[in-house]
Amino acid sequence: MRRLATISVHTSPLHQPGTGDAGGMNVYIVETAKRLAAAGVAVEIFTRATASDVPRTVELVPGVSVHQVLAGPFEGLAKEDLPAQLCAFTQGVLRAEARHAPGWYDLIHSHYWLSGQVGWLAKERWGVPLVHSAHTLAKVKNASLAEGDRPEPWTRVIGEEQVVAETDRLVANTEAEAHELTTWYDAEPEQVSVVEPGVDLGRFRPAPPGNEHRARAHARALLGLPDDGPLITFVGRVQPLKAPDVLLRAVAELRARSPELADRLTVAVVGGPSGSGLDRPSALIELASTLGITAQVRFLPPQRGAALAEVYRASDLVAVPSYSESFGLVALEAQACGTPVVAAAVGGLVTAVQDQVSGLLIDSHDPTEWARALAGLLAAPQRRAELARGAVTHARQFSWDRTAWRLLSVYQDAVAAHRRRLAAQLVSC
Repeated sequence: MRRLATISVHTSPLHQPGTGDAGGMNVYIVETAKRLAAAGVAVEIFTRATASDVPRTVELVPGVSVHQVLAGPFEGLAKEDLPAQLCAFTQGVLRAEARHAPGWYDLIHSHYWLSGQVGWLAKERWGVPLVHSAHTLAKVKNASLAEGDRPEPWTRVIGEEQVVAETDRLVANTEAEAHELTTWYDAEPEQVSVVEPGVDLGRFRPAPPGNEHRARAHARALLGLPDDGPLITFVGRVQPLKAPDVLLRAVAELRARSPELADRLTVAVVGGPSGSGLDRPSALIELASTLGITAQVRFLPPQRGAALAEVYRASDLVAVPSYSESFGLVALEAQACGTPVVAAAVGGLVTAVQDQVSGLLIDSHDPTEWARALAGLLAAPQRRAELARGAVTHARQFSWDRTAWRLLSVYQDAVAAHRRRLAAQLVSC
């Protein structure tokens, strides 16, 4: 492998995760690209330009460049509007390759179905294999919609089916996702490789032993959060799919059960509106008011890098109540910082969180069940300490280095299989 073309149409690796359409996929692309570059693979990332005052090509780190392709207006478009821009985007990608000698790229890795459509066409033009990561799947999301959330459109379902049919190799985050690809999208089992995402274990790490309380107080002071009382945190895009409302409703239940505990409790919501959450960006603020817990809830903007690690270290628990998650990087990052996670038992969260060891998995979105679980942990500091130790141990099984090396193995297998097919075709001629 010499050079990789990575396609990410709808969200740029240069954008801040936690708002708009930027999230775990952005982190995945950036972190694996850095490590592939360190392994000697030149990575060129293609994304849609959303501003006129930025260079068309940006070096992310040595060996990783981001090409911002002109396709549609210079503004953030809803994902529903992006299929209309795929022709222009594809033309920009093909033009970039045309400026080089044939065989410039060894392989294409597309992320999300929109990118898969572009990768499918580029694959045919360049004569190279296509590897695709879905990150989320429409059929899976539609089977577990939050109340009032919009289902994914039929055009996306068809688009995903086409990409699955045309790609050389599919990368699934977990065995569960691999099963969804084979049963819901008729992917061939040998076409699917499971490569679990990772976590930056250098950035997301626990406080030194014996300094946990001091580190927690320092982190809370940096974030402007109360230095006393328990803190439960939600980190991510604020939209029905991520279910931050479940956490708020659980806190209201807690208040009814244990007013003294609830009065000392703070809930931090760290992120910005996204997806169908953009329809009512203030909905969560209004919900907190309706539930009578405004005094307990703090809304913080998305945090980057070291500041995000401080968010996790400031927290007693991190809640991930999503209705659907292909993996759940937030859960892994929190655990790497030594913070137990309470998560919904859905999708990749079953892998990201080790139930009763690094946190709790709840097979429900009933606020009453969540209130019971949260109250139990908040009232048991020794149990939280056990889970904190288990969280660090569990998170250390995952790293972006491990992810990148496993991806590189998938790429090499796909390239080798592609060359064997070409050789067989020449022989048959």
